[in-house]
Amino acid sequence: MKVIGVGDNVVDKYMYKKTMYPGGNALNFAVYAKQLGIEAAYLGVFGNDRAADHIIETLKALEVDISHCRQHEGENGFAAVDLVNGDRVFIGGNDGGVQKHFPVILSDEDLEYIKTFDIAHSSIYSDMDSELHKLKTSGVLVSYDFSSDYNDHSLKKNCPFIDVSLISCGQLLEPDVENLLKQVYSYGSQLAIGTMGSRGSIVYDGDAFYRQKPHFVQPVDTLGAGDSFFTAFILHYLAGKKQNPAGDHAVLLTESLEAGAKFAAQTCLVDGAFGYGIPF
Repeated sequence: MKVIGVGDNVVDKYMYKKTMYPGGNALNFAVYAKQLGIEAAYLGVFGNDRAADHIIETLKALEVDISHCRQHEGENGFAAVDLVNGDRVFIGGNDGGVQKHFPVILSDEDLEYIKTFDIAHSSIYSDMDSELHKLKTSGVLVSYDFSSDYNDHSLKKNCPFIDVSLISCGQLLEPDVENLLKQVYSYGSQLAIGTMGSRGSIVYDGDAFYRQKPHFVQPVDTLGAGDSFFTAFILHYLAGKKQNPAGDHAVLLTESLEAGAKFAAQTCLVDGAFGYGIPF
């Protein structure tokens, strides 16, 4: 299996300890897949500052393919993280840095490259809404993280081009999560996944809801928990579909959710999304 993250990368700057860590939804997906033993690539936009240099060096060290990335003069994307009443919270950033001015526009060459992968994952922070139809028509499976920054318009517009949608639903009651996932499915996604933080996650496949409780640990840092959950979930699911196309779908979804929860718990024991912090 081969997977690719297409879109956002940042450094998460932990202001209270002056340390920055590589991250970003699309980039995290590629890194977590690599950690799980899957061949992985990342396609995105880097600046030319120290933050960008650190991300590039980290991805090379992890042997994530970045051969189709772009680099432009300017500040790399960053998110500022601080401690508020003991909890880490995002307090600002630079809205993607150079990505704002040089978003990913997929060329024919890019699409031929992406066709060699089993799944391409992107996110609402990747500024790629206009490119999702290209991913879809390339024939690759498309997954997308709406995070908590979605609305009905964005769901209706993008879900027809997304096979697997991920939504952060921590602010919603469970019946509202179910209604939202049904809506996402009706707009075109084959699987709709709602993550609810300490309450776990719910998946809807058009027929039934599947629930997963988190694996509770004493967390060092919960950053990246949702991304790692999704990565392990979808990789286990796709591997199962490949190995046994006629297998029990309900069992596969249940086992995949468990794989996601297990890996997310491990991620919570690491600083940053996956470590590799340096001072700034």
